[in-house]
Amino acid sequence: MDNDDLEPLEVLPENSKGKPDLQLMSVEQLQDYIAEMEAEIARVRAAIADKQTARGAADAVFKI
Repeated sequence: MDNDDLEPLEVLPENSKGKPDLQLMSVEQLQDYIAEMEAEIARVRAAIADKQTARGAADAVFKI
């Protein structure tokens, strides 16, 4: 069993807009937050690429 499964999830302090309050976060928390955001950006870019590929294939079918 992984010890990470036993540790409580870290909850970031949030401001009124639902975004973490960066002033209350430590340097380590900020670095972790950046890593999470970069991973999310990569996931979104992959989804965009998939959609563009699918659209290109659909466009090719209808140009025949």
